[in-house]
Amino acid sequence: MQFFNIQSEQNTNWHFLVMIIASLILFFLVIRIVIGKKEFSMKINSIFFLSILVVIVGMLFGKYGAQTGLKWWIYYPLPLLMNVLLPPIVLKMKLIKTVFYLFLSFLSAPIIHAFFSFFIGWNEYMPFWNIPFIGDM
Repeated sequence: MQFFNIQSEQNTNWHFLVMIIASLILFFLVIRIVIGKKEFSMKINSIFFLSILVVIVGMLFGKYGAQTGLKWWIYYPLPLLMNVLLPPIVLKMKLIKTVFYLFLSFLSAPIIHAFFSFFIGWNEYMPFWNIPFIGDM
C-alpha cells in the first residue's frame, strides 16, 4: 500500500495547499448546512470573504506562526477565535445556528486530520493526534 502513502521521502510542502483546499470545501459545506441554501446564496460574498480570512489566513498564521517561533498561545488560539467568532457575527447567526455552527466547526478539523492520516498517510494537519495510515495496518 506504499502507493497510497504518497508522503514517502518527497517534499511534502504541497500537502499544506491541499489541506487548505479541503478546509475551504468543508468550511463552505458547514456554513451551507448551518444557514441553509437561500441564506447561503444571499450571503455568498460575505461567506467568500470569511473563508479567506478564517481558513486561509488562519491556517497560514497557525503554520507560519509556529515555524517562526511565536508562542503557542498566540499562533493557536488566534485562528481558533477567528473561526469561532467571525462567522456567527458576520453572518448574523441566531443562537441555535451559532451553536450548530460551533459543533460542526469543532468537528471539522479532526475529521480532515483523520481522513488525511488514515487514507493518505499525511499526519501534519494535527501532528499531536496520531492516527495510523491504513497502508501500515
